[in-house]
Amino acid sequence: MDDQRLGRIVRALRRRRAWRQTDLAAKAACSQTLISLLERGHLDRLSTRVLRQILAAVDATAVIEVRWRAGALDRLLDEDHAVLVATVANLLRAAGWLVETEVTYSEFGERGSFDLLAFHAATRIVLVVEVKTDLTSAEATLRKLDEKARLSRTVALTRLGWRARSATALLVFAEHSSLRRRFARHGGLFDQALPMRNVAIRNWLREPVPARGGVWFVSPNNGSAAIHRRGGRERVRAPQARPTPARRVLPD
Repeated sequence: MDDQRLGRIVRALRRRRAWRQTDLAAKAACSQTLISLLERGHLDRLSTRVLRQILAAVDATAVIEVRWRAGALDRLLDEDHAVLVATVANLLRAAGWLVETEVTYSEFGERGSFDLLAFHAATRIVLVVEVKTDLTSAEATLRKLDEKARLSRTVALTRLGWRARSATALLVFAEHSSLRRRFARHGGLFDQALPMRNVAIRNWLREPVPARGGVWFVSPNNGSAAIHRRGGRERVRAPQARPTPARRVLPD
C-alpha cells in the first residue's frame, strides 16, 4: 500500500465518523498537523507509534509488507521458523515427550496445522506448540492458539492414536530483545491466557500436570547440538587491507 492510498483511507474513515481532523487528533493523542500530513500522504513525517495511534482511533490497523528479491524473503523467514521448531522439538523429546511436526487438521469447518503436537504418555497430556518468529496481533495469535488447544485432543486421537486426558498450549517466541519489547506491550493479555514462563515451563515439561499453558522464549539451537545454522549471512566484516611487505634494504 502506498502512502497516498493510506492517507485517503484515514480520511475516509475519519469522515465516516463525521469527525474533524482535530477530533481525530484528540482521539489519537497527537496534533492536527500530523493528521493533515498523514491524509496528504506524507507518511515519512510520522513515527510508527503515532501512525498506530491514529489508526487505532478509527478502529483500523496497518499491516506492513516487506518485499525482497521476489520469494527470497519468504524462504528466509521459513528457515528461521524451521530452525526454532526443530530446536523446541528436540527439547521436548529430551524431556520425554512424543513429538510430531506440522500436523494438519480440518474439524467442524476449522482448518490449520500444528507447528508441534506432543504427547506425554505417562500423564496423557497433549501439548500444542505454536512457534512464532514475530508478533503482529496478540489477539489473533491467542484466538488461533485457543482454537488449536480446543481441537487438539480430537486431532491427537484421530491422526496419531494418542488418547489424551487434557490439553495444554505453549506459545514459543524466538529469543530477541525487540520481540520481547513487543510482547511486553501486551503482557497483561498473555498473562491471563498463558501464565507460565520460561523456567516454570522447563520444570513443567519434566513433570507435567494439567495446566493453562505459557509463553516460552527460546533461542534457536538452544539445547540442541544437532542443529547448526549456516554462518556468515548475518555478520558482515569489512574487508581488511593486506599489509604491505617490508622492503628489504640491500647493503652497499
